[in-house]
Order: sequence, then structure tokens, then C-alpha cells
Amino acid sequence: MTLKVYLAGEIHTDWRDEIIAATDGLDLAFSAPVTDHSASDDCGVAILGAEPDKFWHDRKGALVNGIRTRKAIADADVVVVRFGDKYKQWNAAFDAGQAAALGKSLIVLQPPEHDHALKEVDAAADAVARSPAEVAHILRYVLSGALPD
Repeated sequence: MTLKVYLAGEIHTDWRDEIIAATDGLDLAFSAPVTDHSASDDCGVAILGAEPDKFWHDRKGALVNGIRTRKAIADADVVVVRFGDKYKQWNAAFDAGQAAALGKSLIVLQPPEHDHALKEVDAAADAVARSPAEVAHILRYVLSGALPD
């Protein structure tokens, strides 16, 4: 059984690579948003033309990125959403909400200091993990029934 896993959220650390490496050999197919921050921010104006107003600049990018995000979440069996330390990731919260609304299995990856702010998101999740290793253990367990050593 191949599980399709969408890795949403924070793009400033290598948490995705950690999960992928820790699940090597499992029947998993990963997808993710564009993680090049500049490309993600500027894709709309790079493709559709410049905008003098930052609101419209960002909106064009959000709409273009949304095509990829909606498709990836719709196709996923499991959605992992990472909330990092550095930025307020409103887009990650939106991705978690979309996943929950579609009935997708949802794993939230966040530090304990975000617990209060994310309590509603966490309440919709199937699991709240604290590390990429915990996410990898969940995926391994789901596929094989094996507990961590």
C-alpha cells in the first residue's frame, strides 16, 4: 500500500529531508510545496506580470501556488503540516484546515510553545508530533505496524 504524503508548512529548515531519510525503504510517495522562498513569493509576478502594489503581488503568487497546494492535498492520504519557530505560518494553518475539511489524515509537527496558539488546529489532527523522527515513526507504524526501537 503506497501512502501519498504531502509535507506542508515551514520552508526554512530541512525537516522534510529528515522525514524522507528516516522513512527510506517504506512505500511512501512524498510531495511538497515549492520550498524556494523567493520563487514561491514571486511566481505570480514572474509569470503573469509585475504588480506595483504588494497586496496584488502576493495575491498573484498565492493563487498560482494554490494550484499546486490544492492538488497535492486532494491527492494525499496523509498531510503533515509543520509549524516552525521563525515565522507565523498562516498558510500552514490554512493547509491544515483544507486537509481536515477534506477528511485527510493530518499530522501536525510543532514545538510545545505553539500548543496554545494552535489548539484548534491540533484538535483536528490525528497526531501532534514534536520532531520529524516522530512523524517518521508514525508513518512507519501506519505502513508496517512496527513500533520504534
